[in-house]
This record gives sequence, structure tokens and C-alpha cells, in this order.
Amino acid sequence: MPGPAMDLEPVEPQSLKKLSLKSQKRALDLFSPTHGRLPPPDPESKKIRISHKLNLEYGGIKSTNEPRRQVNSTTTAHRNQPSGSSDVLALPGPEGSRDAQKAGAQNALVVGPSAQPKGLNNVGPSGKSSAIVSTSASSERNLSTSAIMERIPSKWPRPEWHAPWKCYRVISGHLGWVRSVAFDHSNTWFCTGSADRTIKIWDVAKGTLKLTLTGHIEQVRGLAVSSKHTYMFSAGDDKQVKCWDLEQNKVIRSYHGHLSGVYCLGLHPTIDILLTGGRDSVCRVWDIRTKMQIFALAGHDNTVCSVFTRPTDPQVVTGSHDSTIKFWDLRYGKTMLTLTHHKKSVRAMALHPTEDCFASASAENIKKFNLPKGEFLHNMLSQQKTIINSMAVNEEGVLATGGDNGSLWFWDWKSGHNFQQAQTIVQPGSLDSEAGIYALSYDVTGSRLVTCEADKTIKMWREDETATPETHPLNFKPPKDIRRF
Repeated sequence: MPGPAMDLEPVEPQSLKKLSLKSQKRALDLFSPTHGRLPPPDPESKKIRISHKLNLEYGGIKSTNEPRRQVNSTTTAHRNQPSGSSDVLALPGPEGSRDAQKAGAQNALVVGPSAQPKGLNNVGPSGKSSAIVSTSASSERNLSTSAIMERIPSKWPRPEWHAPWKCYRVISGHLGWVRSVAFDHSNTWFCTGSADRTIKIWDVAKGTLKLTLTGHIEQVRGLAVSSKHTYMFSAGDDKQVKCWDLEQNKVIRSYHGHLSGVYCLGLHPTIDILLTGGRDSVCRVWDIRTKMQIFALAGHDNTVCSVFTRPTDPQVVTGSHDSTIKFWDLRYGKTMLTLTHHKKSVRAMALHPTEDCFASASAENIKKFNLPKGEFLHNMLSQQKTIINSMAVNEEGVLATGGDNGSLWFWDWKSGHNFQQAQTIVQPGSLDSEAGIYALSYDVTGSRLVTCEADKTIKMWREDETATPETHPLNFKPPKDIRRF
């Protein structure tokens, strides 16, 4: 049964003006410092606010050359200070360290008495205070941590001094862009492949032409010389991969299987297998003697344009226009790992001859990775800002990168410091736009560098023997912000 009816008091309707005044009053009670329970502002708090703003804005700029005044947390130092003097603010070093105190005095800040905050730090009997503030540019905006944190010195490795490189020989002979280069392991000759469809063999010491091989019907993009046999391998845009016998100077085997142009080529150091990558997005593994295709390493979404091999896992590493680097297991023909650090095409990679690490280059950056797990080490400290077509590193730790605009940059491998920026000179008869480097390689000793260029020439470089650390000083600044990806 329903209970007894309750008498409800009638509610008076309130006007809109009255309700808005009520809400305004509530807002004033909550937020206005002059209305409600909050005390009115006093000049002391205003001084503290102004001094805090001054330290934030001008902390790293305002300096003094006055004699050092000791800043202590003891009250005696504050008693001895005159009432009108300004306090010196500095970050003290370890106790008892005179050098640290001197360094702190050199970077001291001056804040006038009108801007002295009361009640912040170390308030003495006179009512004055001395705040401890770091003057380093990186922490001038963060006073809460700069008062307690010491400045951490940069742990970036200092680069070794390398002599600058200079061009000492220009070789002409090809009738088209020179696209590839490879050295013989005896270091007596090297071969170059060109867009004129020929392969030429040159003497390293004299730079003279020894032999011209014809057989490709398109430009030759990849070359490799075997260290165990008298074989040279070539690959080109005509989808063909050829094995040349250098005792007979003719083609003895061809490897058929690529569906488009072949852009890169590599030889395994211990097994008789050949690796080729091309525009069909596949890296193919061939048995040298039987001409059989062992694996088709499929997984990239675009052209495979760089490849190198190692005797241990990962035995094959490929870079592609899809901006990824893949590690492959040769036992099963499967992907072990995919690196997605680059944002643009990985056109060039260089394996260090003695260390277990490699570098890869794209148009946005050059990155170093560890092997065998592919951990990212660091970026190079400059940006070449062009398409990098080729790179090589020697045992002394000099990394050379060649760009589409003819720039040849030299880097210190350990630190990533760019110590030289050279520009190739276009030969007479060629356009300025033909200043492009398509391939480069060190000789076996690492003391000579050969670049293959778009002006149809081959240039040879070596270190400047007259250079010393005094004539060419090392201009190195550690990076302030290190990109961790």
C-alpha cells in the first residue's frame, strides 16, 4: 500500500540574473586572490616572484667578472655581507675542492638586492637568502633539478685525427657513367663497370688500361672478384649475372633467374656461393659452379640495392628501396631480423673489416649498427643531405661516402665525426650536373680510394702526406642532443 502523502514545500523560481550572480560569486571565491579567504598580496611575495622570473629569463646571461665571494650555507657568511651588496649565485663543487669553487665563481650570477628572494634557501639572520643556481645552458630553465645535479661531462668518444684526402689521378676511358668497381685481392689491378656496357681492368700503380671485356647488353651495375678462384662476377640492367674466367678472359657461366635489372652483387667469404639483388625485390643465392639457384630471399617490398655477406650469422644482410635492412639465415633462407630505422631508401652499406658492426646510408642519415643482433649504435654527427650511392670503410676507421651531387665526405668511424668534405671536379666536356659518385672502394691496404663518377671518369684518392694535426686541426664538438633512434 502506498504510504501517507508527504507535504512538499513549494520552490520559488529564481531569476536568471540571480543564478548568474551566484555562479560569479562562487568563481570569485575559488579563483580571485583578492576575494574570499586568501590573504592580500604582500611586497615580499612579489619580490620572490620577480626574482624567480629574473633567474629563469636571465640566469645564463647575466655574469660578472668581480672577485670571487665564497657562497656557503653557514650563517656567518651572511652576517659578514653588507646590507646593500649583491649576492653571488654559483653551483659549488665538492667540498674542499678549490678548482671546483674557482669554476663556480667564473660562472657566477649576480642578482641585485631588490630581486633577492626571501625564504628560498639558506636564510640567515639578516633575512637575506642565496639560491644555488647552475649556469649551464641546458638546465637554466629547470631550477628545481639544477640546484642538486652536477653537470655530467659528455661521454661521446673523441675522434682520432686523420689526414685529409686528396685526388691524385683522374682516369678517362669509359664512354658512359661508371657504375661499379672491385679490387683484385693481389692489389695489382681493379675493374670498373660502366653504362657503356663494358668492363675495364686497370693497373692500380700506373692507372693504365690493361683489358676491356664486352658481353653485357646494358649498363654494368655490380662487380666482385673472387679471392679463391680466377673468377670475376658481373651483374647489370640486362638481368644477367655472368662469371668471367680471367685466364681465358671470357664468360664461362651465366646465372638466369632475375626478372629485372640486377643492382648489387656479393661473394660469400667462405662458401662458393654468389648473392645478387635487383629490381624484382629478391636477393638470389647461387651456387657458383652448378649455376643453380639455392634460395630466393624474398621479403623486401622494393628494389634490393645493397648486399654484403659474412662468414657467421647473419650471413647475408640486404638493404632496399623500401627503407628496411634485413638479416637472412642462409641455412633456411628465412628472415632473421628486419631493421626499420631508416626513413628512405638504403642504397649503400659498408661492413667494417675488423669490427662486428656496419654502417648504412640513406638520403636522411647514416646509421651504425652492431652485429650480429643489429642493435642501433648511433647516427653520424652531420648530414650529407643528398642521395648517398656508395660507401666504404678501411681498417684505419675512415668511412667514405659518395653522393649524387658529387660530394665525397670522410668520417671518423668510432665517433661519427665528419672531418673532411670534398667535392669532385667535373671534367671538361661534361655538365655540372654530372658531378655524381656512383661507386667507391678502398684498395686492399686501405691507403687508396677509387671513385666512379657520372662524368665518365675514375678518380683515385690518397691521404695528404704533408698534413699534420697542426696544419689541419681537429674541429670537434660533442653533440648536445643525441638521437636515440
